[in-house]
Amino acid sequence: MDQPILIIGAGMAGLFTALALGSRGHAVTVLERDPPPPDGGADAAFADWSRRGVGHLRHSHAFLARLRSILIERHPALHQRLLAAGCQELSFASGLSPRSAARYKPEPGDADLTVLTSRRTTLELVLRQYVAELPTVTLRSGVNVAGVAGAVTDGVFVCEGLKLDDGEVLQGIVVDAGGRSSQAFDWLDEAGIKAPEESEDAGILYYTRHYRLRPGMEPPERGAIPGAGDLGFIKYGVFPADNGCFSITLAVPEIEETLRLAVMRPETFDALCTQMPGVAGWIDPARSEAVSKVFGMGDLKSRWRDMAPGGRPLALNLFPIGDGLVRTNPLYGRGCSFAAVSGELVAETLTGQADPSARATAFAARVRSELGPYFEDMRSQDRAAIRRARNALNPSYRPGFKARAMKSFTDDGIAIALRRDPALLREFMRGFHMLEDSRAWLKRPANAVKVLGAWATPRGLKKDWYPPRLGPGRADMLAAVGIDPAADPRRLGFA
Repeated sequence: MDQPILIIGAGMAGLFTALALGSRGHAVTVLERDPPPPDGGADAAFADWSRRGVGHLRHSHAFLARLRSILIERHPALHQRLLAAGCQELSFASGLSPRSAARYKPEPGDADLTVLTSRRTTLELVLRQYVAELPTVTLRSGVNVAGVAGAVTDGVFVCEGLKLDDGEVLQGIVVDAGGRSSQAFDWLDEAGIKAPEESEDAGILYYTRHYRLRPGMEPPERGAIPGAGDLGFIKYGVFPADNGCFSITLAVPEIEETLRLAVMRPETFDALCTQMPGVAGWIDPARSEAVSKVFGMGDLKSRWRDMAPGGRPLALNLFPIGDGLVRTNPLYGRGCSFAAVSGELVAETLTGQADPSARATAFAARVRSELGPYFEDMRSQDRAAIRRARNALNPSYRPGFKARAMKSFTDDGIAIALRRDPALLREFMRGFHMLEDSRAWLKRPANAVKVLGAWATPRGLKKDWYPPRLGPGRADMLAAVGIDPAADPRRLGFA
């Protein structure tokens, strides 16, 4: 294929697509509206890089095993650069509780479950520098795309290139990696092409603060209480990063209006963290210091757009990817992995198919096959979490039989089985890390038997495998940090 390829956006999706195409020898031009990163390395990028198009740039990130596997298999030199820049790798074994670790027997495939961690700015900086060095890739910053060039023929938009706001027109196949602010679907609308869309709120907001370990200090040792968990009214997670840095994210249901307004205050954010034993040790002033304000992120939606409904493409030579095409709740950190996978799918499609219509149809089918199960899984979990958050604020709520049974199956069956059987947890984590369908592990008869066995075991015989208390209840925690726990129930008419 000798057609030039134009990529809108130099975020994760754009850079991973440029990496996939450029490493295969395709001529690629990446057009980014934001300025390039400042000089000064990882810390300067975190402090000063202006990325208007990436609202979540300074939120917590962990890069799943699927993304890491793409780097190791196809771009080992880039993987080594990331490690040299201070990115960390967290193994499957390192995430086990002390009790589970005592039962753990290593297997060769465990290395495939390793997580890559760093500040988002560090990974993006190193990735961008590496991509810019590829001989067939040109990266242009400060460029605003005004629209797509092309026309509708027989009900299908045939893309010919891009129009820039300075009047320049570039010819080529277009990959839209413009992220959440992508205009590609608006441009298609203007041409009379409407892509079917599924969209709904994730029901949660994110709040992140960054810290750095003091000189000579190490992270707390892994204990029985994990550094990530769900208290029902708040989810929390500690994210180790590069060069002694780490971040903490608190995820608050939208319905908890009073809490989510208060958590933006740094003193309230830290006070909440000190209430949770799995987090408190990280922000001990003797161990670390805060190095940022609290960053908020809202407008979180699950969204799926279909570029080939019923197998009929809506556009030729135009490939939307990333958050503009598929978005999920960031809770499981799948966005960057979606970006890396999508980049590989674009490259494989353009390399393997010559006909534009066949390319469009094949790409849409591959996206549905590769990403669809994780989208559906996350959306189902979001719906359940939204219901739980509302019920938690209603003192008169009483769960029905089905709700009680499902909670028991999850808490007394699945969770117990995963905690006491590292081999089962290994299979679960393969789905978590997008190495297979996230629901596949429980469909295997041997695994289902283990879960049902754990569920049927009397509570007294499995009491040591229940998790320790992750933190105070809602009323106690909110009162401890100066928040009225009855404010939202009153607002909703529950109290």
